[in-house]
Amino acid sequence: MRILFLILALTLVNNSSAQITLEDDGLHFLTGAAISSGTYALVYSKTKNKKKAFWYSFGLSSLAGISKEFYDGNIISGKFDTSEMIATMLGGLTASYTFNIFTGKKEKKQRAKLKSISD
Repeated sequence: MRILFLILALTLVNNSSAQITLEDDGLHFLTGAAISSGTYALVYSKTKNKKKAFWYSFGLSSLAGISKEFYDGNIISGKFDTSEMIATMLGGLTASYTFNIFTGKKEKKQRAKLKSISD
């Protein structure tokens, strides 16, 4: 019975429309990640504040996604595509979060090393 249920579940998952990804959404994801990466690097290099860098980079990529879809929806085609906006925002969130995790690790180690030497 478990095998029958597993086969049925896999069939439904493989045929669901949620599995369809559009090439354009992938480009939006990459664009959001690129905008966010550049913004994070710029803000962190100026302020050395991880929290500011995260929120500015995520905010700018989100603003870019919302602005682009607003422009497309109201000026060009008359259709606001929510999936493209979400893809851009998720790309920005992914890049911002990744940079936030890995930024500053070396500096913390250096500070701890200097502190242990001075003590």
